[in-house]
Amino acid sequence: MQFYRRNLPHLQRDFKPHFITFVTKFRRILPDWARDIALSSCCHDHRRKYELYVAVVMPDHVHLILTPLINEDRLEMFSLVEIMRAIKGASAHMINLQTSEQGAVWQEESFDHVLRSSEGLDAKVDYVLQNPVRKGLVNDWRRYRWAWRRTELDEAKMTIRTPAQRKNT
Repeated sequence: MQFYRRNLPHLQRDFKPHFITFVTKFRRILPDWARDIALSSCCHDHRRKYELYVAVVMPDHVHLILTPLINEDRLEMFSLVEIMRAIKGASAHMINLQTSEQGAVWQEESFDHVLRSSEGLDAKVDYVLQNPVRKGLVNDWRRYRWAWRRTELDEAKMTIRTPAQRKNT
């Protein structure tokens, strides 16, 4: 378990899903092509640094649910700080290249919340997927271009092993 504090307190629990929201700087509205970049950046390290359950890129913010994986080189969990730096940094860099601008695309800090077992992962995934429907952007989340959900096939392949489990294999 890791705890760190910036303006908001942050708690990371090993082998637990985390609900994360991050927002554009000054609530800037992202054009379609920038949302494509943001979604691609969110999915990029799926199965490398984290197990991604869902990602939805809204016009001015992003919702993710993910479980950090183990960094095999360091034999420790990838930190949320490292994961978010990669997602936000890569997407901001590509968005700035497209616009020939410089500077922050995203607010510096993200909101993160460890999902408790009582909350139900499936219910929280559905909550995230329904965000574009609640905002009136689509009638069905499946029609929203910037929504990504892990498939059942992905779930069948999912293995998050502890260091002790790896030693026994």
